[in-house]
Amino acid sequence: MEEAKPSVASVDNGDQVESRFAQFCQNGLALDEKSCKEATNLFGETKHLLQTNVSSMGNGTSEEAERYWFAFIIYSVKRLTQRNEESGTEETENTGLTLCCILRAAKLNIGDFFKELPQYVVKAGPLISNLYGADWENRLEAKEMHANAIHLKILSKYYKRVFGEFFVSTDANVEKNSSVTVHASQYHRFGWLLFLALRVHAFSRFKDLVTCTNGLISILAILVIHVPARFRNFNILDSSRFVKKSSKGVDLLASLCNIYNTSEDELRKTMEKANNLIADILKKKPCLASECETENLENFDRDGLTYFKDLMEESALLSSLNILEKDYDYMIRNKGELDERLFINENDSLLASGSLSGGSVSAGGVKRKFDSMASPAKTITSPLSPHRSPASHANGIRGSVNSKMAATPVSTAMTTAKWLRTVISPLPSRPSQELERFLTSCDKDVTSDVVHRAQIILQAIFPSSPLGERCVTGNLQSANLMDNIWAEQRRLEALKLYYRVLEAMCRAEAQILHATNLTSLLTNERFHRCMLACSAELVLATHKTVTMLFPAVLERTGITAFDLSKVIESFIRHEESLPRELRRHLNSLEERLLESMVWEKGSSMYNSLAVARPALSAEINRLGLLAEPMPSLDEIAMHINFSCGGLPPVPPLPKLETSPMKDRLLPFSNLKSKLPPPPLQSAFASPTKPNPGGGGETCAETGINIFFGKIIKLGAVRISGMVERLQLSQQIRENVYCLFQRILNQWTSLFFNRHIDQIILCCFYGVAKISQMNLTFREIIYNYRKQPQCKPQVFRSVFVDWSLARRNGACKQRTGQEHVDIITFYNEIFIPSVKPLLVELGPGGATMKSDQIPAVNNKNDGHLVQCPGSPKISPFPNLPDMSPKKVSATHNVYVSPLRSSKMDALISHSSKSYYACVGESTHAYQSPSKDLTAINNRLNGNRKVRGTLNFDDVDAGLVSDSMVANSLYLQNGSCVSSSGAPLKSEQPDS
Repeated sequence: MEEAKPSVASVDNGDQVESRFAQFCQNGLALDEKSCKEATNLFGETKHLLQTNVSSMGNGTSEEAERYWFAFIIYSVKRLTQRNEESGTEETENTGLTLCCILRAAKLNIGDFFKELPQYVVKAGPLISNLYGADWENRLEAKEMHANAIHLKILSKYYKRVFGEFFVSTDANVEKNSSVTVHASQYHRFGWLLFLALRVHAFSRFKDLVTCTNGLISILAILVIHVPARFRNFNILDSSRFVKKSSKGVDLLASLCNIYNTSEDELRKTMEKANNLIADILKKKPCLASECETENLENFDRDGLTYFKDLMEESALLSSLNILEKDYDYMIRNKGELDERLFINENDSLLASGSLSGGSVSAGGVKRKFDSMASPAKTITSPLSPHRSPASHANGIRGSVNSKMAATPVSTAMTTAKWLRTVISPLPSRPSQELERFLTSCDKDVTSDVVHRAQIILQAIFPSSPLGERCVTGNLQSANLMDNIWAEQRRLEALKLYYRVLEAMCRAEAQILHATNLTSLLTNERFHRCMLACSAELVLATHKTVTMLFPAVLERTGITAFDLSKVIESFIRHEESLPRELRRHLNSLEERLLESMVWEKGSSMYNSLAVARPALSAEINRLGLLAEPMPSLDEIAMHINFSCGGLPPVPPLPKLETSPMKDRLLPFSNLKSKLPPPPLQSAFASPTKPNPGGGGETCAETGINIFFGKIIKLGAVRISGMVERLQLSQQIRENVYCLFQRILNQWTSLFFNRHIDQIILCCFYGVAKISQMNLTFREIIYNYRKQPQCKPQVFRSVFVDWSLARRNGACKQRTGQEHVDIITFYNEIFIPSVKPLLVELGPGGATMKSDQIPAVNNKNDGHLVQCPGSPKISPFPNLPDMSPKKVSATHNVYVSPLRSSKMDALISHSSKSYYACVGESTHAYQSPSKDLTAINNRLNGNRKVRGTLNFDDVDAGLVSDSMVANSLYLQNGSCVSSSGAPLKSEQPDS
């Protein structure tokens, strides 16, 4: 039995807690009577959850747990009640209550709030649903708020850097002048406030990262031509940064686009919106720059630029700042959102220590860390938007155009958007001639069906809004019109990408089958929806949207996580131009699908599993896990028509809950196998249909075997990472891996409604106990927290159905379904189920001390069904090394961490002199730089080698990412298949 959990202070008398909550509402937040009553009601309904979950929130003290719960309750009431009042005209007293106000009163920061919020959503969800309706979580918009906070932190860092590249970063750098009453920091704040006004008034709901970056660059352009020249940090005549020059002078917008990878057309449109805001909100009169004579415009090409004569004069700046502040206050006062002004104040207590990502939203496709707050991805360390190297000064301005900028979430997003803009957007928005040949070669011409389906599905993913609902300022376009323009652009991008990849897939499928008639595939509704969903998800990932986070594409197309997992590998395989960041995004999605989403209720995986493993069908049916029939195109079209026509929307498609994870590069889909892939037709055929490939298997059996293979490989990587972190022996690794495989194959239902890491953590503790190791669950969880995929809810919230557990002899006093901590799950569910498997791993095979594992009734009554004919347990796979990281933007140098288990093999007698290992010098008392010099000299010396190592000649051409990736996956002399063992990015411990 696992050791008892450490004692923690429990929440005291319920009346005292309610009294403290009432004081928090009245004194801390000054809520009106109606809101206090609403909040007190919700608190009363959920108070027992607070009392039973103290140890799982924050540092485990009752005082901190109360502060978290108070904040969650008030935030929920504010968000869920205001939506009911928006249609009315009654003004409440709490319109100025924002999330920032709530957090300050509760003495919490943004990062910690979002880190703990998922627990509250899981625990209190059923009760809140009864009070506020089934769609409460969508109305809460917690995920969107979280993503928005991450984007704003990223953008504020980016803005600080680009502002510092053009203007003095501190007020002290300005010439001492007694008449100067305005400081550089005020211009910096003016730019941020103008950017926030642009977000609120012009960008509407779709505040994606790419659009916002274009907005920041447009604001930068306005600042460049309006901020007094004495605040400049550049000389326009000498700077090599302004490369777009003509006889009329420097083309400012073209130069900025060249520097920051933005679209010139989009930048001009965004700048026009910003100019309209200045005219409408600040009441400034616009003038043609070509008609103005001012020092600020000297040496600039003035054609197409707008100038406001007194916009940033010292006498007017403070007044403009006040107007922008009041405008922003008015816009957010009734929305309960974050006060976005705080993000340029790095010392604000709300931005204190705490992981802002909270193990969730994907902003950059990789994991990064900024200051003490982590963004959604973390392979590049802080700061998130680092300054360029101090050595890169050119002609008086930091970071010349020739210097390479370190990758940041913003720069990566803009580079990916450039691919979409230059490679995909120019393509036709209809099937190409070659694709049409495949569509017309089917038993019947399916071209019109394909086009019609694409139109409906993409309209569902990127819906249009009814026009004319509101207009923010007199001369601005309707906010909904902005939404519609944005949605139409995204639909076109996704459509063109869909046709492009579909054509490549058809070409490859025809080669495999030696036929052009692909009727079975091209008439499969589920296949096409998966392809459209994948295309749309890549478009959304490119733009980094806030309001359409994954799994939105699944919900809106009616497919499941298991469906989408079938096309990810093929999608990457057949779109060779896909940027590395988007490949990472798809690979990380596949990992998310495999680790938890495919195991959730309503997954189509269960429909195939019931056919492939008939012994499990009764359990699947008893738990109600089968997927509902996929909604027809007509149903989706009707939903679109109702929603876009302003009528009450049809209830949303069944929602798939997931816990977003931190993205990591996986090898499931980024390599091509030397063996041809199996035909896609079998992957989407009916589960009961015989596999066309032969072997006597049904399509369901083939699909489940492939799926289980991926689960086992993902489990191997997770196990290997934990073994290295815990510094355990290889024998323990083998035993944990063996136990994991056997549970998957023989006791599959342990995975139902759970996360695979929950099973892995239990396997570690079970093997440690049977091996008589001194390893506590607390130590396992402590080290798991350092793993890149860790989410606290994995070990704090494990699904349990007590009615089934009771039939297996466990915890007879509990009933119903609930989520418990992992130790309770281990003791009450895991051990009673897998004890026989653990006994076989112990000393002597079947002998063990009775006090190591609780004695229970192991009678199999159907709760956990052992599958006959399970595959043979395989030894631990030969995992590839961790992914390489390019350590120089200009030099052809990649570094991959070396596994300790491989060090001995690398430093054998015949090759030892060619490798430098950490802590070992090639000669006595040598420095690392001399060691590397010696290694290069040996390689470049008299020995016959194919070429000289040259890391300095950039023009010689860099090694491609695909070449580097392929070199890591060579196993046993052949390239591992694209569904091979996952590749893990090693992350820092903190």
